[in-house]
Amino acid sequence: MGGTTRRAPSSTEGVEQLKLEPGLIVQELGWDDDVDEDLRADIMDAIDGDLVEDSVEAVDVVLLWQRNDTDVADSLVDAMRDMGNNGYIWLFTPKIGRPGYVEPSELSEGAEVAGLTLTSAVDVADDWQATRVVRPHHGRR
Repeated sequence: MGGTTRRAPSSTEGVEQLKLEPGLIVQELGWDDDVDEDLRADIMDAIDGDLVEDSVEAVDVVLLWQRNDTDVADSLVDAMRDMGNNGYIWLFTPKIGRPGYVEPSELSEGAEVAGLTLTSAVDVADDWQATRVVRPHHGRR
């Protein structure tokens, strides 16, 4: 009856889009009971290890579960604390219409305030999307 339905990716397909590899040190921040546990399990399979909460060394990637009840800039600044020089953040946010949805303008503003840049966005699970956040290449001293 007209229109096509777009199928959400399985968590395995979502993880493939994150381009995570075995051996990466991945820190997870913002975990709560609403996260996608299948996606988390597939991420741990992809990196062949556990997600760390408190890191004792620089991490390669930070997975940040962000909702509209916390300030995006503050969360991103916290996420950079343990991140190595070449590290980056996957900012997971609820999709539009889901509880905790964060407006795209809040993401952009939060990244700018934190001195970071939003790059690619991917559909990673039924209820979550991910946006890659990096340090800008220009302006480094």
